[in-house]
Amino acid sequence: MSEVSGSHQLSLPATEPQLAHPVNAADSAPAVPSPVARPLAVCIRDLRVTYGKFEAVKGISLDIPQGEVFGFIGPNGAGKSSTIRVLATLQPKFRGLAMVCGHDVLSRPQKVREVMGYMPDFFGVYEDLSALEYLHFFAAAYKLPLSKRRGVIDDVLALTDLSHKADSPVEGLSRGMKQRLALARVLLHDPQVLLLDEPTSGLDPRARIEVRELLKALRAMGKTILISSHILEELSQLCTRIGIIETGHLVAEGSLKDIYRQLQLKRVVHIRCQDPPADLLDRVRKIRGVDSVEQQVDRWAIRLHEDQTSIAELHEALVQEQARIVMFQPEAMDMETAFMKLTEGKTA
Repeated sequence: MSEVSGSHQLSLPATEPQLAHPVNAADSAPAVPSPVARPLAVCIRDLRVTYGKFEAVKGISLDIPQGEVFGFIGPNGAGKSSTIRVLATLQPKFRGLAMVCGHDVLSRPQKVREVMGYMPDFFGVYEDLSALEYLHFFAAAYKLPLSKRRGVIDDVLALTDLSHKADSPVEGLSRGMKQRLALARVLLHDPQVLLLDEPTSGLDPRARIEVRELLKALRAMGKTILISSHILEELSQLCTRIGIIETGHLVAEGSLKDIYRQLQLKRVVHIRCQDPPADLLDRVRKIRGVDSVEQQVDRWAIRLHEDQTSIAELHEALVQEQARIVMFQPEAMDMETAFMKLTEGKTA
């Protein structure tokens, strides 16, 4: 990606950011962004998006420092896509403040597009082209110099492991390959910030793993990534922080451990041990973070405070207790459970 033109080293202005459009006098002005160790890639203050009489986003405020991977998680209709569309300059009707790499989304949309790459949850309508033609089309749209264009395209094809599909028609690609091609497209102009709306939606397990590994590579390259999903487990393997959004409100935010602590959730881990000694069950119950152990027909179900002991630490503790583990299977933390606990105020 070294050949991609454009070096963007921008940060939020030192002065207080101003709204690019007027609001009613009754509306409160957005707060000044608080200082952070790293420059902010995304700054949102009191964001509100309305469609007719329906308010889809209800006063979200959010800071994402450069180099962070932030996961937006929530059910369909929660406001994830509306927020991402605002940052992608595709939703001009909103109230509040939205900035990307120091550029106001409303007053400087072209500058935002130069430092941002947006990948929607659907592929597009260019399926009569080959993968190479598709990328050439968008490279021209990004105004990449013709002399560098093929080199950049070769780079993004290699990064997304699609070099062998360069001459294949887009319509013949699997959904997983189409998602990787869409990622290749948003990387053409080497953006600092990636906005990815449900990038693994509809993919089979193998394709989800491939896309996730690609996103990890982009994280290692220093990209700032805002990724939406409805699968908490998927984001937990990728994100540095997670925000849970429900009915337009950001109801919880922080690292995965912070989220579990806020929701007071416990992870269930299923294990099976070969020839366990009689006292092993009692010893497992005494491991730090273990809330309870339920004996089932062919396994034990351990309820774990993951903010106290991680999954990896539990496995290590079991090995130290000389458990001969033949199965170790953490349950995925599904969003329905998380929202139930959050909105009903119950503990798992």
